[in-house]
This record gives sequence, C-alpha cells and structure tokens, in this order.
Amino acid sequence: MPGPVLEVGDDLVLRTVERDDAAFLQRLFTDPYARTSLHEQTPKSEAEVEEFVEEELEDDSNAAYLACVDDEDTPYGHPEDDETTPVAFVYAHHVDRDRPRLLLWTPEEHRGDGHGAPALELALKGLFRTYDAHTVGAEVLEGNDYVREAFEAVGFTNEGRDRERRFVNGEYRDGIQYGLLREEWEE
Repeated sequence: MPGPVLEVGDDLVLRTVERDDAAFLQRLFTDPYARTSLHEQTPKSEAEVEEFVEEELEDDSNAAYLACVDDEDTPYGHPEDDETTPVAFVYAHHVDRDRPRLLLWTPEEHRGDGHGAPALELALKGLFRTYDAHTVGAEVLEGNDYVREAFEAVGFTNEGRDRERRFVNGEYRDGIQYGLLREEWEE
C-alpha cells in the first residue's frame, strides 16, 4: 500500500516512501547518475533496497518522497496501489541541519512528462514548512541535464563546480553545486 499523501499539487501528489516501494526504487540503483549521487557504486537487489529504505530513508535525519500521478480524486490518506503511479523520487539528506541536500530521480519513461520540477516544488514546500532549513543544496552531475533543468526551473542557483567529482559511465564527471535559500523560496 502506498504511503500517506503529504502534499498535493496540480498534477502530482507527494507521499512517503514505504518498504513496498522497493521494486520501484530498485530501478534508481540501475541509473548510474542517481546511484552515484547516493554514493552507491553498484546496483542493488530488491532486498538490499528494502534494507536501504529501512536504514536510510526511514531515518529521522532524512526525508524521502515519491511524487505520484494520483489516478483518483482522493488527495489525502492511503491510496490503493492501483490508484497511484510513481513518477519521481525526491530524497532530502540531513533535514536536521541548516542545509539539507536534495536528490531527484525520475525514471526514464517519465522524463519527458514534466514531473521533475513539480516534484521538487512539492518537496521544497514540505521541507521548508516542516524543517528549519536555512538553505537547501543539491549536486547535479554533468550530463544529467533533465535533473539540472528541474533544479534550475524551481529557482536553484548554480553555486560552483567540483571538477571530475564522480566516475560515471566510464569517465569522471563534474559535480555542479546548486543552492536555494529559504528567503528565495518564500519570495
């Protein structure tokens, strides 16, 4: 059963990640850009992803969300599996600090649907309402244009570049650092 709905947007709902979402999230670990951004070097089995959900995503210092296309008009509560389709994953690492870090992953079949920026908007709305973050940061690896465009679309500022930061797809990629101040979000 999908987790409870936390935020409602025009076309998406944001809900919590549950252990039952491991099959969907396992695909994240096959995407070298997303996997590397999580500091994971190899793909994971579904059982390993369930363990990741328990140890990392359910940790109180982190917040993890699935952005879903809600197939029913039931905005809050626990939708049934057939009433919701996950289209993006947003992970906020260290929400208990001044500058949590965000990661966005969208499965390849949904990248042209325009769900990345709205998923980030819903996550930021919840983060700034729930946590005392002064700013939110993100690292986007060079070549991950879909994610870069989504962060820029919601107002993140390019704050710098870490040259050859991570090894992805047979070569070193620069890490582009992004930030969004609470005051910029609230304007």
